Amino acid sequence: MSDKQKLITESAIHCLTIEKNCLDSLVNSIDKVFVEAIDYLSKIDGRIIVTGIGKSAIVGQKIVATLNSTGTPSIFMHAADAIHGDLGMIQSNDAVICISKSGETPEIKVLIPLIKLRSIKLICLCSNTSSFLFNQSDYKILIPVKKEAEPNNLAPTASTTAQMAMGDAIAVSLLALKGFSPEDFAYHHPGGTLGKMMYMKVSDFTGRHEFPHVSPQDNLQQVLLAISFGRIGACAVIESNSVVGIITDGDLRRLFEKNIDALHTKAYEIMNTNPKCIEANESVASALRIMQEHSISQLIAIHNSEYAGIIHVHDLLKEGII
Repeated sequence: MSDKQKLITESAIHCLTIEKNCLDSLVNSIDKVFVEAIDYLSKIDGRIIVTGIGKSAIVGQKIVATLNSTGTPSIFMHAADAIHGDLGMIQSNDAVICISKSGETPEIKVLIPLIKLRSIKLICLCSNTSSFLFNQSDYKILIPVKKEAEPNNLAPTASTTAQMAMGDAIAVSLLALKGFSPEDFAYHHPGGTLGKMMYMKVSDFTGRHEFPHVSPQDNLQQVLLAISFGRIGACAVIESNSVVGIITDGDLRRLFEKNIDALHTKAYEIMNTNPKCIEANESVASALRIMQEHSISQLIAIHNSEYAGIIHVHDLLKEGII
């Protein structure tokens, strides 16, 4: 290893080790005050206003994004802009989270009294217990930082990592209290893969195919034609509009391997009489879960107990869901 390679490796490991130690110490900040703060935030009728300056402001924007995506209405307010008009965004039913390592920056010291005048509860994420911000806050969440990961102990590194992690802890704690579900998450992320899984229905996919089916008395030739017609490797066996079985191309291969009289074979003799089915209005996530649990590629859709098509795992692949 060259001197340059050694320097890079040691610097990176040093940085990650410092930040890991900082995160480890953060666990001690999950105390009674933290619990009280989360409980309060879960009960407000308004939004959580997150503020800060410098690198803490950037962390604040990420925390706001996480809170919003997990069902807690939030907005970012830059501390410098707040004292030049943006303070008007704060309503009486809001709460404020202020992020600052030192708790002594001039903009923060100007902002805090203005928030207190509005009788708004203030929660701080701060590393300095003797600071103005820490002492003026209603809920004090300590972000212990012994040293930054940067060799000169100047550039915010470990501190911003810890601030962001605490923001995640706040968001996840609120999420847990609200019973936030995957469906709720998808509601806020309709454009992502999870969103598609939750808001797209089985019926959105079954309509892309013909509805291949045969009756129990149909012969093997009719079964082959139905499977070929549907182009999804299977057909349903229907009797009186109800699904009584399924035949897949795998069933046909196994049939020929047995070397039986295929010419006189009927659909009911080779069908699976316990096909896996799903309601057409169920989510694609439910369909995928059934396919994975039973290691199958096709799933019969039904609506009002009647055959409504077949959804294939390839449909989900084409949609980018899996």
